[in-house]
Amino acid sequence: MNVLSVVIPALNEENGIADIIERVLAIKEPLARVNVSGLELIVVDDGSQDRTPEIVARYPEVVLIKHPVNQGYGAAIKTGFRYARGNLLAFLDADGTYPPECYPALCQPILEDGADLVIGSRMSGRDSEMPLVRRIGNTVFASLVSIISNRRVTDSASGQRVLRSDILTHLYPLPDGLNFTPVMSTRAMHEHIKVVEVSIPYSERVGRSKLSVVRDGIRFLNTILMTALTYNPVRIFGLTGLVLVGLGLLVGILALLLDGFSTKPDGQFAALFAGVVLMAAGINIFAIGATFNYVVSLFHHRQIRQGLFGRPIFRVPLERRFGWLGLATMIVGGLVYLVAIWQNWTTPASAAPWFAPAVSTMMVLTGLQLMTSWLLIVMLAELSEREVKAEADLGENGLVAGRQEESQAVKVVAPLAG
Repeated sequence: MNVLSVVIPALNEENGIADIIERVLAIKEPLARVNVSGLELIVVDDGSQDRTPEIVARYPEVVLIKHPVNQGYGAAIKTGFRYARGNLLAFLDADGTYPPECYPALCQPILEDGADLVIGSRMSGRDSEMPLVRRIGNTVFASLVSIISNRRVTDSASGQRVLRSDILTHLYPLPDGLNFTPVMSTRAMHEHIKVVEVSIPYSERVGRSKLSVVRDGIRFLNTILMTALTYNPVRIFGLTGLVLVGLGLLVGILALLLDGFSTKPDGQFAALFAGVVLMAAGINIFAIGATFNYVVSLFHHRQIRQGLFGRPIFRVPLERRFGWLGLATMIVGGLVYLVAIWQNWTTPASAAPWFAPAVSTMMVLTGLQLMTSWLLIVMLAELSEREVKAEADLGENGLVAGRQEESQAVKVVAPLAG
């Protein structure tokens, strides 16, 4: 039997809580038509200072849970989930912005197509009264989640969802604040949970919004990035590194091509050096991201993620080539300095005596970073494969079973020998 448990977090929602409760309770028959035979409604009062809990208490079919003090939007939802009895869990806001009438449509992908998490998308075509600033922000966050997870999502912060209760172990821990939903989206994408989006309409809220566009927007961005870093850091570090390398190349090319630099050689060399610094920074950041990927995979007991674009680009992963790439970079850096001395580019009379030594130093240090990263990656890869190799050496329970049988045989034979 499929039972849907709907959790409504409520904080000072006396003007709209009754209406949303009645709308949720009215969807029992539509739910039954999609094979959801039971409906449980849980309202978690998160320390309201108005009549919200009194109004909820008037409905005997509603489970009311009270937080003595405000703990946060995400904390209220998690409290509701702990008390929920349904195999399907759902939540929506108490302000009337999300349509509970869409829950039957949100349940269908789980019951019919094997989805694990269904997100009600406010950004995929249905009527929406979302303010322009928040629409832009949600588009940015959804695009960011899509890029760093390599899986498309249109509304990463939607507050109306349905999920299987048994996937919570893969999604937790989740934050207590308003960033609960974008972190859930980011974690779900990286946990390979089957996510489906269903278009829903969105209405203007009843009462004043508790969301701060700037403060909560920064929090959303920070938690999305930090969550992604715990799964596939090379995607963020790698993309950042590629951008810096590309920017460095662009600056260097412009320094060589623009006529304005010809009248000021020092300016041209300074621009060229800026390009070298940007490229070196990009390479170092990429190397750090690749190393972090092995640390994260070791922690999660998983195989190494497939780099930047979700599939291997090179037959041998690029980070496995860091050793000889680093050595080559160091050698070239040393040659640059030797050539500069040979050609007298470092004498005070030259146009920029500092340029060649600075570039040489940057290349040597970058090469050293690549070689160090390669050594660390080799060690981490060996550690991550140790368990698999041990199981292969033992065979399929063969050696362990053999030792157990030998031990039992000794116990049986020993008394006879005495």
